[in-house]
Amino acid sequence: MRILIIGTLNGQIGAASQISIKRGATVQQADTVEAGLQALRSGQGADLALIDVSLEIEKLIQSLESERITIPVVACGTGTDTQAAVKAIRAGAMEYLPLPPDAELIAAVFEAIAEESHAIIHRDPRMAEVLRLADQVAPSDASILITGPSGTGKEVMARNIHNKSKRKGGPFIAVNCAAIPENLLESELFGHEKGAFTGAVARRLGKFEEANGGTLLLDEISEMDPRLQAKLLRALQEREIDRVGGKSPVKVNVRIVATSNRNMEEAVAKGDFREDLFFRLNVMNLRLPELRERPEDVPVLAEYFVKKYAEANGVDELPICPDAMSMLCGHSWPGNVRELENTMHRAILLASGQEIDTDAIMLTDPQGAKNGPLATATNSGDGQSMVGRTVAEVERDLIIDTLTHCLGNRTHAANILGISIRTLRNKLKLYGDQGFTVPNPGEAGTGAS
Repeated sequence: MRILIIGTLNGQIGAASQISIKRGATVQQADTVEAGLQALRSGQGADLALIDVSLEIEKLIQSLESERITIPVVACGTGTDTQAAVKAIRAGAMEYLPLPPDAELIAAVFEAIAEESHAIIHRDPRMAEVLRLADQVAPSDASILITGPSGTGKEVMARNIHNKSKRKGGPFIAVNCAAIPENLLESELFGHEKGAFTGAVARRLGKFEEANGGTLLLDEISEMDPRLQAKLLRALQEREIDRVGGKSPVKVNVRIVATSNRNMEEAVAKGDFREDLFFRLNVMNLRLPELRERPEDVPVLAEYFVKKYAEANGVDELPICPDAMSMLCGHSWPGNVRELENTMHRAILLASGQEIDTDAIMLTDPQGAKNGPLATATNSGDGQSMVGRTVAEVERDLIIDTLTHCLGNRTHAANILGISIRTLRNKLKLYGDQGFTVPNPGEAGTGAS
Protein backbone atom coordinates (compact mmCIF):
# COMPACT_ATOMS: atom_id res chain seq x y z
CA MET A 1 0.00 0.00 0.00
CA ARG A 2 1.41 3.38 -1.10
CA ILE A 3 0.12 6.29 1.01
CA LEU A 4 0.26 9.97 0.07
CA ILE A 5 -0.35 12.22 3.09
CA ILE A 6 -1.32 15.78 2.16
CA GLY A 7 -1.00 18.39 4.91
CA THR A 8 0.67 18.63 8.31
CA LEU A 9 -2.36 17.29 10.22
CA ASN A 10 -1.58 19.55 13.19
CA GLY A 11 1.47 17.56 14.25
CA GLN A 12 -0.22 14.15 13.94
CA ILE A 13 1.46 13.31 10.63
CA GLY A 14 4.35 11.54 12.35
CA ALA A 15 2.04 9.20 14.24
CA ALA A 16 -0.10 8.48 11.19
CA SER A 17 3.00 7.78 9.11
CA GLN A 18 4.48 5.41 11.68
CA ILE A 19 1.26 3.41 11.98
CA SER A 20 1.03 3.21 8.20
CA ILE A 21 4.63 2.04 7.87
CA LYS A 22 4.13 -0.61 10.56
CA ARG A 23 1.17 -1.87 8.55
CA GLY A 24 3.47 -2.38 5.57
CA ALA A 25 2.74 0.85 3.70
CA THR A 26 5.20 3.18 2.03
CA VAL A 27 4.52 6.83 2.84
CA GLN A 28 5.22 10.11 1.11
CA GLN A 29 4.10 13.53 2.29
CA ALA A 30 3.17 16.84 0.69
CA ASP A 31 2.30 20.03 2.56
CA THR A 32 -0.30 21.36 0.10
CA VAL A 33 -2.90 20.14 -2.36
CA GLU A 34 -0.84 21.44 -5.29
CA ALA A 35 2.27 19.66 -3.99
CA GLY A 36 0.26 16.46 -3.64
CA LEU A 37 -1.06 16.77 -7.20
CA GLN A 38 2.46 17.40 -8.45
CA ALA A 39 3.66 14.21 -6.76
CA LEU A 40 0.92 12.23 -8.51
CA ARG A 41 1.59 13.89 -11.88
CA SER A 42 5.28 13.03 -11.58
CA GLY A 43 4.51 9.32 -11.60
CA GLN A 44 5.33 8.59 -7.96
CA GLY A 45 1.87 7.06 -7.64
CA ALA A 46 -0.20 6.17 -4.56
CA ASP A 47 -2.96 3.75 -3.65
CA LEU A 48 -4.56 6.11 -1.10
CA ALA A 49 -4.44 9.82 -0.30
CA LEU A 50 -4.90 10.97 3.31
CA ILE A 51 -5.63 14.72 3.36
CA ASP A 52 -5.96 17.22 6.19
CA VAL A 53 -9.65 18.11 6.46
CA SER A 54 -8.74 21.81 6.69
CA LEU A 55 -7.31 21.82 3.16
CA GLU A 56 -9.23 22.27 -0.11
CA ILE A 57 -10.52 18.72 -0.51
CA GLU A 58 -13.02 19.66 -3.20
CA LYS A 59 -10.24 21.26 -5.26
CA LEU A 60 -8.14 18.09 -4.89
CA ILE A 61 -10.94 15.78 -5.99
CA GLN A 62 -11.98 17.99 -8.89
CA SER A 63 -8.37 18.14 -10.07
CA LEU A 64 -8.01 14.37 -9.80
CA GLU A 65 -11.18 13.89 -11.85
CA SER A 66 -10.25 16.44 -14.53
CA GLU A 67 -6.74 14.96 -14.89
CA ARG A 68 -8.06 11.37 -14.76
CA ILE A 69 -5.94 10.39 -11.76
CA THR A 70 -7.79 7.57 -10.00
CA ILE A 71 -7.06 7.38 -6.28
CA PRO A 72 -9.37 7.12 -3.23
CA VAL A 73 -9.24 10.10 -0.87
CA VAL A 74 -9.67 9.86 2.90
CA ALA A 75 -10.00 13.05 4.95
CA CYS A 76 -8.27 13.29 8.35
CA GLY A 77 -8.74 15.78 11.15
CA THR A 78 -8.16 16.43 14.83
CA GLY A 79 -10.84 17.39 17.27
CA THR A 80 -14.57 17.02 16.74
CA ASP A 81 -15.27 19.30 13.79
CA THR A 82 -18.26 17.35 12.47
CA GLN A 83 -19.17 20.03 9.94
CA ALA A 84 -15.73 19.77 8.33
CA ALA A 85 -16.09 15.99 8.20
CA VAL A 86 -19.50 16.21 6.54
CA LYS A 87 -18.21 18.79 4.05
CA ALA A 88 -15.30 16.50 3.16
CA ILE A 89 -17.59 13.54 2.48
CA ARG A 90 -19.90 15.70 0.37
CA ALA A 91 -16.87 16.90 -1.60
CA GLY A 92 -16.14 13.29 -2.53
CA ALA A 93 -13.86 11.95 0.21
CA MET A 94 -14.32 8.21 0.64
CA GLU A 95 -14.06 8.29 4.45
CA TYR A 96 -13.25 10.53 7.43
CA LEU A 97 -10.48 9.40 9.77
CA PRO A 98 -10.34 11.12 13.20
CA LEU A 99 -6.96 11.96 14.73
CA PRO A 100 -4.99 11.12 16.87
CA PRO A 101 -4.84 8.02 14.66
CA ASP A 102 -6.15 4.67 15.83
CA ALA A 103 -4.10 1.73 14.54
CA GLU A 104 -7.09 -0.58 14.07
CA LEU A 105 -9.11 2.07 12.27
CA ILE A 106 -6.25 2.79 9.88
CA ALA A 107 -5.89 -0.96 9.30
CA ALA A 108 -9.61 -1.21 8.47
CA VAL A 109 -9.31 1.61 5.92
CA PHE A 110 -6.30 -0.09 4.33
CA GLU A 111 -8.19 -3.38 4.12
CA ALA A 112 -11.19 -1.72 2.48
CA ILE A 113 -8.92 -0.13 -0.13
CA ALA A 114 -6.87 -3.26 -0.76
CA GLU A 115 -9.95 -5.49 -1.37
CA GLU A 116 -8.53 -8.32 0.72
CA SER A 117 -5.36 -9.19 -1.22
CA HIS A 118 -7.05 -10.19 -4.49
CA ALA A 119 -7.04 -13.91 -3.70
CA ILE A 120 -8.63 -16.15 -6.34
CA ILE A 121 -11.27 -18.32 -4.70
CA HIS A 122 -11.78 -21.63 -6.48
CA ARG A 123 -12.42 -25.35 -6.10
CA ASP A 124 -13.20 -26.47 -9.63
CA PRO A 125 -10.43 -28.44 -11.43
CA ARG A 126 -10.80 -26.32 -14.58
CA MET A 127 -9.95 -23.13 -12.71
CA ALA A 128 -7.16 -24.91 -10.86
CA GLU A 129 -5.53 -25.75 -14.21
CA VAL A 130 -5.64 -22.10 -15.32
CA LEU A 131 -4.05 -21.04 -12.04
CA ARG A 132 -1.34 -23.67 -12.44
CA LEU A 133 -0.41 -22.20 -15.82
CA ALA A 134 -0.53 -18.67 -14.41
CA ASP A 135 1.80 -19.59 -11.55
CA GLN A 136 4.18 -21.25 -14.02
CA VAL A 137 4.58 -18.15 -16.22
CA ALA A 138 4.25 -15.47 -13.51
CA PRO A 139 7.99 -15.35 -12.60
CA SER A 140 8.97 -14.54 -16.20
CA ASP A 141 8.87 -11.14 -17.88
CA ALA A 142 6.84 -12.47 -20.82
CA SER A 143 3.75 -10.54 -21.93
CA ILE A 144 0.51 -12.33 -21.04
CA LEU A 145 -2.89 -12.03 -22.70
CA ILE A 146 -5.82 -12.96 -20.47
CA THR A 147 -9.07 -13.61 -22.32
CA GLY A 148 -12.56 -14.57 -21.26
CA PRO A 149 -16.09 -13.15 -21.00
CA SER A 150 -16.84 -10.11 -18.84
CA GLY A 151 -17.10 -10.86 -15.15
CA THR A 152 -14.76 -13.88 -15.09
CA GLY A 153 -12.07 -12.11 -13.05
CA LYS A 154 -9.43 -11.12 -15.60
CA GLU A 155 -8.08 -8.18 -13.58
CA VAL A 156 -7.95 -10.33 -10.44
CA MET A 157 -5.89 -12.87 -12.39
CA ALA A 158 -3.58 -10.10 -13.61
CA ARG A 159 -2.97 -8.97 -10.03
CA ASN A 160 -2.34 -12.55 -9.01
CA ILE A 161 0.32 -12.85 -11.73
CA HIS A 162 1.98 -9.62 -10.59
CA ASN A 163 2.00 -10.72 -6.95
CA LYS A 164 3.81 -13.95 -7.90
CA SER A 165 6.29 -12.33 -10.26
CA LYS A 166 9.79 -10.97 -9.71
CA ARG A 167 8.21 -7.52 -9.96
CA LYS A 168 5.87 -7.91 -6.97
CA GLY A 169 7.77 -5.22 -5.08
CA GLY A 170 7.06 -2.76 -7.90
CA PRO A 171 3.82 -1.00 -8.81
CA PHE A 172 0.80 -2.65 -10.41
CA ILE A 173 -0.92 -0.09 -12.64
CA ALA A 174 -4.20 -0.78 -14.47
CA VAL A 175 -5.66 1.15 -17.42
CA ASN A 176 -9.12 0.42 -18.84
CA CYS A 177 -8.66 1.01 -22.56
CA ALA A 178 -12.42 0.83 -23.18
CA ALA A 179 -13.35 3.46 -20.59
CA ILE A 180 -11.10 6.30 -21.80
CA PRO A 181 -11.71 8.17 -25.09
CA GLU A 182 -9.05 7.56 -27.73
CA ASN A 183 -7.87 11.18 -27.74
CA LEU A 184 -7.23 10.96 -23.98
CA LEU A 185 -5.91 7.40 -23.78
CA GLU A 186 -2.65 8.34 -25.50
CA SER A 187 -1.90 10.89 -22.78
CA GLU A 188 -3.05 8.44 -20.09
CA LEU A 189 -0.58 5.80 -21.27
CA PHE A 190 2.40 7.87 -22.36
CA GLY A 191 2.01 11.10 -20.39
CA HIS A 192 2.21 14.66 -21.69
CA GLU A 193 4.16 17.86 -21.38
CA LYS A 194 2.66 21.09 -20.09
CA GLY A 195 0.67 22.83 -22.84
CA ALA A 196 0.65 19.77 -25.13
CA PHE A 197 -3.12 20.19 -25.51
CA THR A 198 -6.00 22.11 -23.96
CA GLY A 199 -6.22 21.15 -20.30
CA ALA A 200 -2.59 20.03 -19.99
CA VAL A 201 -1.93 22.39 -17.07
CA ALA A 202 1.33 20.69 -16.08
CA ARG A 203 3.63 17.89 -17.15
CA ARG A 204 2.16 14.53 -16.21
CA LEU A 205 3.87 11.17 -16.41
CA GLY A 206 1.78 8.42 -17.99
CA LYS A 207 0.97 4.93 -16.81
CA PHE A 208 4.03 3.44 -18.53
CA GLU A 209 6.36 5.59 -16.44
CA GLU A 210 4.24 5.13 -13.32
CA ALA A 211 4.49 1.34 -13.76
CA ASN A 212 8.27 1.42 -14.29
CA GLY A 213 9.81 -1.58 -12.57
CA GLY A 214 6.41 -3.23 -12.18
CA THR A 215 3.42 -4.45 -14.18
CA LEU A 216 1.11 -2.50 -16.49
CA LEU A 217 -2.36 -3.99 -17.06
CA LEU A 218 -3.99 -2.94 -20.33
CA ASP A 219 -7.58 -3.90 -19.63
CA GLU A 220 -9.86 -4.55 -22.65
CA ILE A 221 -7.02 -3.79 -25.04
CA SER A 222 -9.09 -4.97 -28.02
CA GLU A 223 -11.02 -1.66 -27.79
CA MET A 224 -7.89 0.42 -28.46
CA ASP A 225 -7.87 2.60 -31.58
CA PRO A 226 -5.61 1.21 -34.39
CA ARG A 227 -3.54 4.42 -34.48
CA LEU A 228 -2.72 4.04 -30.83
CA GLN A 229 -2.02 0.34 -31.31
CA ALA A 230 0.90 1.31 -33.55
CA LYS A 231 2.38 3.58 -30.90
CA LEU A 232 1.90 0.88 -28.26
CA LEU A 233 3.70 -1.67 -30.46
CA ARG A 234 6.68 0.64 -30.77
CA ALA A 235 6.77 1.15 -27.01
CA LEU A 236 6.84 -2.61 -26.44
CA GLN A 237 9.49 -3.22 -29.10
CA GLU A 238 11.81 -0.36 -28.16
CA ARG A 239 11.04 -0.29 -24.42
CA GLU A 240 10.66 3.46 -24.64
CA ILE A 241 7.77 5.89 -24.93
CA ASP A 242 7.16 9.39 -26.25
CA ARG A 243 5.15 11.76 -24.10
CA VAL A 244 2.52 13.79 -25.94
CA GLY A 245 4.26 17.05 -26.80
CA GLY A 246 7.63 15.63 -25.74
CA LYS A 247 10.88 16.08 -27.66
CA SER A 248 12.82 12.96 -26.67
CA PRO A 249 11.93 9.32 -25.89
CA VAL A 250 11.88 7.98 -22.33
CA LYS A 251 13.15 4.49 -21.46
CA VAL A 252 10.73 2.27 -19.49
CA ASN A 253 10.99 -1.16 -17.87
CA VAL A 254 7.47 -2.58 -17.72
CA ARG A 255 5.92 -6.04 -17.87
CA ILE A 256 2.68 -6.02 -19.90
CA VAL A 257 -0.45 -7.99 -19.04
CA ALA A 258 -3.42 -7.39 -21.34
CA THR A 259 -7.03 -8.55 -21.18
CA SER A 260 -9.90 -8.84 -23.64
CA ASN A 261 -13.44 -10.22 -23.61
CA ARG A 262 -13.39 -10.57 -27.42
CA ASN A 263 -12.10 -13.29 -29.72
CA MET A 264 -8.75 -11.73 -30.58
CA GLU A 265 -8.09 -13.96 -33.59
CA GLU A 266 -11.37 -12.79 -35.12
CA ALA A 267 -10.50 -9.15 -34.34
CA VAL A 268 -7.16 -9.61 -36.14
CA ALA A 269 -8.86 -11.31 -39.12
CA LYS A 270 -11.33 -8.40 -39.43
CA GLY A 271 -8.55 -5.84 -39.29
CA ASP A 272 -9.74 -4.37 -35.99
CA PHE A 273 -6.54 -5.32 -34.19
CA ARG A 274 -2.96 -5.32 -35.45
CA GLU A 275 -1.59 -8.80 -36.01
CA ASP A 276 1.97 -7.83 -35.02
CA LEU A 277 0.74 -6.32 -31.73
CA PHE A 278 -1.36 -9.41 -31.06
CA PHE A 279 1.68 -11.66 -31.42
CA ARG A 280 3.73 -9.32 -29.23
CA LEU A 281 1.13 -9.53 -26.45
CA ASN A 282 0.12 -13.16 -26.86
CA VAL A 283 3.37 -14.77 -25.70
CA MET A 284 1.19 -16.67 -23.23
CA ASN A 285 -2.59 -16.83 -23.38
CA LEU A 286 -4.69 -17.59 -20.30
CA ARG A 287 -8.38 -18.11 -21.04
CA LEU A 288 -10.63 -17.80 -18.00
CA PRO A 289 -13.63 -20.12 -18.17
CA GLU A 290 -17.18 -18.88 -17.73
CA LEU A 291 -18.69 -19.58 -14.32
CA ARG A 292 -21.07 -22.17 -15.75
CA GLU A 293 -17.98 -24.04 -17.02
CA ARG A 294 -16.61 -24.27 -13.45
CA PRO A 295 -19.70 -25.38 -11.46
CA GLU A 296 -17.80 -26.52 -8.38
CA ASP A 297 -16.76 -22.92 -7.78
CA VAL A 298 -20.33 -21.63 -7.35
CA PRO A 299 -20.88 -22.83 -3.72
CA VAL A 300 -17.44 -21.77 -2.47
CA LEU A 301 -17.68 -18.36 -4.16
CA ALA A 302 -21.22 -17.81 -2.84
CA GLU A 303 -20.08 -18.51 0.73
CA TYR A 304 -17.02 -16.29 0.26
CA PHE A 305 -19.15 -13.35 -0.92
CA VAL A 306 -21.60 -13.85 1.96
CA LYS A 307 -18.72 -13.53 4.42
CA LYS A 308 -17.24 -10.55 2.57
CA TYR A 309 -20.44 -8.50 2.41
CA ALA A 310 -21.67 -9.45 5.86
CA GLU A 311 -18.50 -7.89 7.24
CA ALA A 312 -18.72 -4.90 4.89
CA ASN A 313 -22.33 -4.13 5.91
CA GLY A 314 -21.92 -4.91 9.61
CA VAL A 315 -24.50 -7.71 9.65
CA ASP A 316 -24.41 -11.34 10.76
CA GLU A 317 -22.93 -13.91 8.41
CA LEU A 318 -25.83 -16.24 7.60
CA PRO A 319 -25.71 -19.76 6.16
CA ILE A 320 -27.19 -20.39 2.72
CA CYS A 321 -30.13 -22.77 2.97
CA PRO A 322 -30.08 -25.90 0.72
CA ASP A 323 -32.90 -24.67 -1.53
CA ALA A 324 -31.17 -21.33 -2.07
CA MET A 325 -27.89 -23.09 -2.83
CA SER A 326 -29.70 -25.29 -5.36
CA MET A 327 -31.00 -22.14 -7.06
CA LEU A 328 -27.47 -20.77 -7.26
CA CYS A 329 -25.97 -24.01 -8.59
CA GLY A 330 -28.72 -24.38 -11.20
CA HIS A 331 -28.35 -20.86 -12.60
CA SER A 332 -26.51 -20.24 -15.89
CA TRP A 333 -24.69 -17.09 -14.63
CA PRO A 334 -24.52 -15.05 -17.85
CA GLY A 335 -22.75 -12.32 -15.85
CA ASN A 336 -20.23 -14.83 -14.45
CA VAL A 337 -18.48 -14.23 -11.10
CA ARG A 338 -19.47 -10.56 -11.05
CA GLU A 339 -23.16 -11.50 -11.27
CA LEU A 340 -22.77 -14.04 -8.47
CA GLU A 341 -21.02 -11.45 -6.32
CA ASN A 342 -23.81 -8.91 -6.82
CA THR A 343 -26.44 -11.60 -6.16
CA MET A 344 -24.89 -12.53 -2.81
CA HIS A 345 -24.43 -8.88 -1.86
CA ARG A 346 -28.15 -8.30 -2.43
CA ALA A 347 -28.97 -11.52 -0.55
CA ILE A 348 -27.11 -10.30 2.53
CA LEU A 349 -29.14 -7.09 2.51
CA LEU A 350 -32.49 -8.80 1.85
CA ALA A 351 -32.20 -11.83 4.15
CA SER A 352 -34.59 -11.55 7.10
CA GLY A 353 -34.34 -14.86 8.98
CA GLN A 354 -31.63 -17.06 10.43
CA GLU A 355 -30.38 -18.09 6.99
CA ILE A 356 -30.31 -16.90 3.41
CA ASP A 357 -33.35 -18.50 1.78
CA THR A 358 -34.77 -18.39 -1.72
CA ASP A 359 -36.69 -15.16 -1.03
CA ALA A 360 -33.38 -13.30 -0.76
CA ILE A 361 -31.98 -14.66 -4.04
CA MET A 362 -32.62 -12.50 -7.12
CA LEU A 363 -31.51 -14.12 -10.36
CA THR A 364 -31.56 -13.11 -14.02
CA ASP A 365 -33.29 -15.46 -16.45
CA PRO A 366 -31.82 -16.17 -19.91
CA GLN A 367 -33.91 -13.33 -21.40
CA GLY A 368 -32.47 -10.83 -18.92
CA ALA A 369 -35.55 -10.45 -16.67
CA LYS A 370 -35.12 -10.52 -12.91
CA ASN A 371 -36.94 -12.89 -10.57
CA GLY A 372 -37.29 -12.65 -6.84
CA PRO A 373 -39.33 -10.54 -4.39
CA LEU A 374 -37.66 -7.21 -5.13
CA ALA A 375 -37.86 -7.82 -8.86
CA THR A 376 -41.59 -8.40 -8.55
CA ALA A 377 -41.96 -5.13 -6.69
CA THR A 378 -39.86 -3.07 -9.08
CA ASN A 379 -40.87 -4.64 -12.38
CA SER A 380 -44.62 -4.71 -11.87
CA GLY A 381 -44.99 -0.94 -12.25
CA ASP A 382 -48.50 -1.28 -10.79
CA GLY A 383 -49.46 -3.23 -13.92
CA GLN A 384 -47.99 -0.72 -16.34
CA SER A 385 -45.90 -1.91 -19.27
CA MET A 386 -42.48 -0.37 -19.83
CA VAL A 387 -43.30 -0.02 -23.53
CA GLY A 388 -43.87 3.63 -24.43
CA ARG A 389 -41.92 4.94 -21.44
CA THR A 390 -38.51 6.64 -21.61
CA VAL A 391 -35.39 5.06 -20.16
CA ALA A 392 -35.13 7.98 -17.72
CA GLU A 393 -38.67 7.30 -16.42
CA VAL A 394 -38.02 3.59 -15.94
CA GLU A 395 -34.70 4.32 -14.22
CA ARG A 396 -36.35 6.85 -11.90
CA ASP A 397 -39.07 4.40 -10.86
CA LEU A 398 -36.53 1.62 -10.31
CA ILE A 399 -34.34 3.81 -8.12
CA ILE A 400 -37.20 5.22 -6.02
CA ASP A 401 -38.88 1.80 -5.67
CA THR A 402 -35.60 0.24 -4.55
CA LEU A 403 -35.04 3.05 -2.04
CA THR A 404 -38.59 2.52 -0.75
CA HIS A 405 -37.89 -1.20 -0.37
CA CYS A 406 -34.78 -0.33 1.67
CA LEU A 407 -36.79 2.07 3.88
CA GLY A 408 -34.81 5.03 2.63
CA ASN A 409 -31.38 3.53 3.35
CA ARG A 410 -29.18 5.08 0.65
CA THR A 411 -26.23 2.72 1.13
CA HIS A 412 -28.32 -0.44 0.84
CA ALA A 413 -30.22 0.92 -2.17
CA ALA A 414 -27.00 1.83 -3.97
CA ASN A 415 -25.60 -1.64 -3.30
CA ILE A 416 -28.69 -3.35 -4.68
CA LEU A 417 -28.76 -1.09 -7.75
CA GLY A 418 -25.06 -1.60 -8.40
CA ILE A 419 -24.24 2.13 -8.47
CA SER A 420 -22.11 4.37 -6.27
CA ILE A 421 -23.65 6.23 -3.35
CA ARG A 422 -22.60 9.51 -5.01
CA THR A 423 -24.46 8.61 -8.22
CA LEU A 424 -27.53 7.67 -6.19
CA ARG A 425 -27.46 10.95 -4.28
CA ASN A 426 -27.16 12.95 -7.51
CA LYS A 427 -30.13 11.08 -9.02
CA LEU A 428 -32.25 11.61 -5.90
CA LYS A 429 -31.47 15.33 -5.83
CA LEU A 430 -32.58 15.56 -9.46
CA TYR A 431 -35.83 13.71 -8.71
CA GLY A 432 -36.50 15.94 -5.73
CA ASP A 433 -35.94 19.05 -7.83
CA GLN A 434 -38.40 17.62 -10.38
CA GLY A 435 -41.10 17.38 -7.71
CA PHE A 436 -40.98 13.67 -6.90
CA THR A 437 -41.13 12.50 -3.30
CA VAL A 438 -37.87 10.79 -2.29
CA PRO A 439 -38.08 8.58 0.83
CA ASN A 440 -35.98 9.69 3.77
CA PRO A 441 -34.26 7.07 5.96
CA GLY A 442 -36.96 5.04 7.69
CA GLU A 443 -39.66 6.26 5.31
CA ALA A 444 -41.44 4.82 2.27
CA GLY A 445 -43.56 6.23 -0.51
CA THR A 446 -43.17 7.55 -4.03
CA GLY A 447 -44.92 9.83 -6.45
CA ALA A 448 -45.06 13.47 -7.38
CA SER A 449 -45.40 15.86 -4.48
